[in-house]
Amino acid sequence: MFSSPRTWVESSGHRVTRLSDEAGSSSLYFNFNAYTPEGDFLVISTPTGIAKIELPTFKLIHVITIQEPFSLLFVGKAFRRAYYLLNNAKTLYWVDLDTGVSHLIAKEPLGDIQTINANETYLAGVEVDPTYKSDILELFSKRDPKTDQFVYEANWPDGTPMTYADAKEVRLSQRLEARVPMVLFLIDVNTGERKDVYRATDWLNHLLFSPTDPNLLMFCHEGPWHQVDRLWLLDLEGGSKPQRIHERRMNMEIAGHEWFSHDGKTVWYDLQTPRGEDFWVAGYEIKTGKRTHYHLERNEWSVHFHSSYDNSLFCGDGGDSGMVAHAQDGMYLYLFKPKRIPDVAGLKSPNAGNLIVPGSFESKKLVDLSDNDYRLEPNANFTPDGKHLIFRSSKYGGLHVYAVAVEPEMK
Repeated sequence: MFSSPRTWVESSGHRVTRLSDEAGSSSLYFNFNAYTPEGDFLVISTPTGIAKIELPTFKLIHVITIQEPFSLLFVGKAFRRAYYLLNNAKTLYWVDLDTGVSHLIAKEPLGDIQTINANETYLAGVEVDPTYKSDILELFSKRDPKTDQFVYEANWPDGTPMTYADAKEVRLSQRLEARVPMVLFLIDVNTGERKDVYRATDWLNHLLFSPTDPNLLMFCHEGPWHQVDRLWLLDLEGGSKPQRIHERRMNMEIAGHEWFSHDGKTVWYDLQTPRGEDFWVAGYEIKTGKRTHYHLERNEWSVHFHSSYDNSLFCGDGGDSGMVAHAQDGMYLYLFKPKRIPDVAGLKSPNAGNLIVPGSFESKKLVDLSDNDYRLEPNANFTPDGKHLIFRSSKYGGLHVYAVAVEPEMK
């Protein structure tokens, strides 16, 4: 392992700055909010607790020391709070990011808390029926302590070990086929009371509240992506059934790794038609049902994509050759400028309003991530002012949090 420099300029001309001081620090998952409502601080986890980083000075300020295993969950959209979980006790807290004072919310020993709504009144999570017993659930209890990812292991019929990617598909399929009873629940942030709102034997996962509508919840049906209708919206106030966001029209078509635009109007997601062959970032406008598809080249496919606060730019964190795109030169942090395909001679199709709006991405490689362990996903996202992309990387050995400038250095 060699030490990470504090700052440098990539061959792309864009400056990268290391934000964390301790190896083992981490930013949040790509679609979890990590910024204070005013956009003045980014919140990260460190080996010893929770820290905030002032924007745009990048000054790191310690918030709270946590002396037992914990998980930083997300930052609220309404108040200056970060939410975290004590892993062993499954105890939920929020901490005031200005004072460092913590407040107990609830103890939830069996559920998995995944999101908080826009006005910070409810947390949402999922829980497996505690009375259900299955060997397959035991397989999903093992995590790699280095990457915090599930350990996927399986063999071919002749006993030969599968690759990690193949083993993952097999285990995901087995978990899906088990039809494990699950419940989606809410926890009142102020009282700690729990309310169950939706039951299913589909594998419920990846919950995400709208950043603007406190009653709109997105979730996915987990499993091998080509076997499930993954993307769903649930109106908690309307009492309606879940609404499917994307309907498959091709065998082996997949869609996932979804996120809300910051204005809450659009759900964006990774779309492949079919899997591993043709790549898009797709958008679904919630109010109108309007769809937009931006095309990508194979090397530009990314584990996760995200969009800027003003919706003018996208980013991607690339991927290694063993991932779904099998890209031979895709280990980069990308900046994408969307370009819609215009009507020829300004003449629209008679039913253009009902059709998908097509486009493509104009891409730029910002950061070379060829030395990054992609099991530690970079999870890039834009700062609120749009001036930097935040990502995590092990390119210098230990896991650190970095920022790369969206604009190149002036020569």
